[in-house]
Amino acid sequence: MSGRGSEFITGITGQDGSYLAELLLENVSFVAVSWIQPTLAAEFTGVGVTRMLESMRDLCPEARFCQASSSGMFGKVREVPQNEPTPFYSGSPYGGGKAYGHFITVNYRESYDLHATSGIFSSTNRSRRGLEFVTRKTTWDAAAIKLGLVQHLYLGNLDAERDWGYAEGYVEAMWLMLQQDVPRDYVVATGVAHSARDCLEIAFDRAGADVDHHVVIDEALKRSAEVDHLIGDASKAKRELGREPRTRFEQLIPRMVDADYQLRNGAGQLAGAQLATAQSKAKPLADQP
Repeated sequence: MSGRGSEFITGITGQDGSYLAELLLENVSFVAVSWIQPTLAAEFTGVGVTRMLESMRDLCPEARFCQASSSGMFGKVREVPQNEPTPFYSGSPYGGGKAYGHFITVNYRESYDLHATSGIFSSTNRSRRGLEFVTRKTTWDAAAIKLGLVQHLYLGNLDAERDWGYAEGYVEAMWLMLQQDVPRDYVVATGVAHSARDCLEIAFDRAGADVDHHVVIDEALKRSAEVDHLIGDASKAKRELGREPRTRFEQLIPRMVDADYQLRNGAGQLAGAQLATAQSKAKPLADQP
């Protein structure tokens, strides 16, 4: 079933359910879109969380709930690195909505004794990342340049830094949070910041391509309210969950280039074409971290 703020799919492992999931993902919320549709961003990232918590309180209070909060809530950061007590200073409607979703989770946990926890996740990456995000955009076009399919990669700000982590590792952190007897909130991050320029250099090195020859800086792709330095302090997660990152950024980006190379060549050619077609439907916006 589907609601305006969030979607719930039954039978997702079947044929139709899996295609429905792909369709919904093609229309998922992200930072730049939140400036164009701020009320929709609030519905997705804030009010939708409230609806789920209210349903849980009413129908299955014994269930366990994990809210995917975001390092984007820190926005124009008050301190570096950022940990659980760091004040939020959102730089976008998306981050503001996430902050609401985070605090309403705390409210329901404390008011109704629900097992509701929040993971404050730094930017996650893997080959399923959308092409509007700068890391995936970079690896996708690096693979295309290697194959001779395109000649240039257009990027905006190369100097903004993010704490980029491995998606599978962050999903593991969610599971660990739900296994705890007492629900708490955790920053989940690598503790190491990298710039878009770092990503570019690693990806192009993997693809055997020359950055200077193929990369074009496009001022239109620079964000109006950039967040310059997000880096998480995940010491609490390490101490209480026994979790620490196992995949470094220098390993992750080459894996993404290899996966995108396979998508755009050989057996993955059809899937790559379908993905490119789906992503091309969206209006070009500022690069997303």
